[in-house]
Formats: sequence, structure tokens, C-alpha cells
Amino acid sequence: MQQYLDIVKTVLDEGVLKQTRQGTDAYTIAGRMFEHDMSAGFPLLTTKKVPMRLVASELEFFIKGITDKQWLLDQNNHIWDEWAHPQKAPYGHDQESKDRMMQERDLGAIYGYQWRHFNYPYESYDTDYTDKGCDQLKKVVETLKTNPHDRRMIVSAWNPLMLGEMALPPCHYGFQVTVLDNKLNLLWNQRSVDVMLGLPFNIASYALLLHLLAKETGFDEGKLVGFLADVHVYANHVAGAREQLSRDPSAYELPTIKTDAFTSIFDWKYTDTAVVGYESYPRITFDIAV
Repeated sequence: MQQYLDIVKTVLDEGVLKQTRQGTDAYTIAGRMFEHDMSAGFPLLTTKKVPMRLVASELEFFIKGITDKQWLLDQNNHIWDEWAHPQKAPYGHDQESKDRMMQERDLGAIYGYQWRHFNYPYESYDTDYTDKGCDQLKKVVETLKTNPHDRRMIVSAWNPLMLGEMALPPCHYGFQVTVLDNKLNLLWNQRSVDVMLGLPFNIASYALLLHLLAKETGFDEGKLVGFLADVHVYANHVAGAREQLSRDPSAYELPTIKTDAFTSIFDWKYTDTAVVGYESYPRITFDIAV
């Protein structure tokens, strides 16, 4: 997608180098927008390989409101390995802190917990939270089916009262759904944007969520829009970013996805969705900043 590459190029050309919490400096710009029409194909980058299995299994983890890191490990998904509930394994750069964070399975009241149980007092990953708190995702689905022109179909993961109970305060902190001309559109907000490693995942994840919500409610798939705030490329990602910019985004067509066994977004499993016709340039390795 050329639009993604344009964001990469702008950060490299105009970004201001600044220090970060992780200790790795980052070239940073203030504010960009990403927009994609789903009729053009599924927005999985073709200028590098993006592992859709990891994107989809993390989304199932969020949709189900799970906070147990072990669930992801059981799916051979290591996206959250380095993080943990900060009150059980406090954040730190020293090796002892890193080891504790790796070993602690409780991630705290992160994304999916807020989507499904917003603001309910958090206890632990193995507590039964059924029908507890505000189920924002369920309310959006119900509204789509009963009043699809409502302009208040919003899900927020940003809960200031519970930030201290989250392994990581949400980077993509909220999304809104709108319906126009029988097409379902999804618009997400992101405070912190790791352009090379995180953003391709965020784009694919919210595109998949749009797809699932459209299947749940019978609408066609419309636009995916991301409002991006602190947009950055880490200094140790610059070489890989330039490699990606050298690749032709038109060399491969965007793939499509299909979900044949769909019954409900709440019963969906990531293995129910398949990517069709995905071809890309090889993977580019980027070290994660923790």
C-alpha cells in the first residue's frame, strides 16, 4: 500500500529525533491519517511479509476479553511475551525485571478487558468476569443491528482509572463504527505508532475487525481509517525502513480474506478466517522496543 509507504517516507524525511521510554531514540512526526477502502482488497502489506496468524489470534484474544498471556503462548503467539501486569511484575530495563515480566502470565486490564468489561474492578486473569462491567463491543453490535445510523458506536480501551493495572497503556486506544450507503466503516485512534513493527499489525487487525463486524451485521465493508498521533520510526529500524521503501508496492496485488464458518463475532476463532492470494516481498526483521 503506497499510503503506508508515504507515512514511512515522511517520518524519515521530516521526523525529529527524540528520546523514548524504551531507551531507543525515534524519528517522530506529529499526526498522520491512514485510509483504505476495503473494496480494494485486504490491507496486508506486500512490501514485507506480515504474519496474519499472529494478527488474527491477538484479535480473538481481545474480542474474548482474555488477559492471560498463556492463551497467546498456547497459540504460538509471542506478541505479549515481554509485558506483564505492572503490579505483579513491575516494569524495568534491568534483567531481573525483564525476567519477572516474561514469567508473569497476567497482563492486567488491557485492551480486550476494557472492550468487554470496561471499568469493572480487575482481580486476575483467571477470574470469571461474565456479564461484569460495560460490554462495549456487545453494545456496538446491538446498535448496528437496531440503529445503524447512530453516531455513538464507540469502543474505548483508554481507562485512566485503570492504566496502572495494564501491562501497557493502550497504543490504539479507541475505535468508532459508522454506516453509510449500507457500508460499515471503522475508524480507530492511536496515541503511539511504531510505524515499522506495530502499524502493519494495527492496520490488518482493525481491517479484520471491520470484516467481522460487517459479517455479524450484514453490511458491506467500507472504509478503514486510522487517526495517528505520535508517529515514529525507531533509530534501529531506519535501515529496514529504507529497504522497504525500495520495494515496489504494486509488485503484488492485495489479498482477500474469507470467513466461511462464521456464526457470531463472539464465537469466532482466528482459524475460521483464511487469507486468499497473499504474496509479498520477504520479511524484514525489526527488534521490538519494550
